[in-house]
Amino acid sequence: MSMSLREQLLAAGLGTKKQAKQAEREQHQQRREQAPRAAEQARAAEQAQAAKAARDQELNRKHREKAERKAKAAEVRQLIEQNRVPRIESDEYFNFIDGKKIHRIGVNAEARERIQRGEWKVVRYLGYHALVPADIAVKIHERDEHAVVKLDLNQGETDETDPYKEHKVPDDLMW
Repeated sequence: MSMSLREQLLAAGLGTKKQAKQAEREQHQQRREQAPRAAEQARAAEQAQAAKAARDQELNRKHREKAERKAKAAEVRQLIEQNRVPRIESDEYFNFIDGKKIHRIGVNAEARERIQRGEWKVVRYLGYHALVPADIAVKIHERDEHAVVKLDLNQGETDETDPYKEHKVPDDLMW
């Protein structure tokens, strides 16, 4: 039978039994320490991989949402471009409130009447405002609720406690 390297070194007189036992204990101790480290490293690698997967999933979700917003904006732009009422050049204007500012669009008598009846709606378009038919405005509102300007055309309704409810504003007043 062949002898192990340790036994051969002992037989040759290059080491003592005490040194051999000490080396064996150290090797055993190293193996015991390496086992938890390997498991710890595996756990750390799994956690890092899980964190990377979560980060990638979040990035993919953000990219999808951005692509969806971009597609909806393109749909809104296309709906407005295909269905908007041609700009009316006139000295008469329809004034409306958008946010905290008063804006105006050039109109004629027919256009003003259609806006007040609710047949045409005002939409935001490339930093300006445009008129579109009401059914198209509903489709636009489904895709982007901020694109359609909400007009307050309920001039007939007054508050019961309003001290000026007896004083009616004339309908033909242009401001």
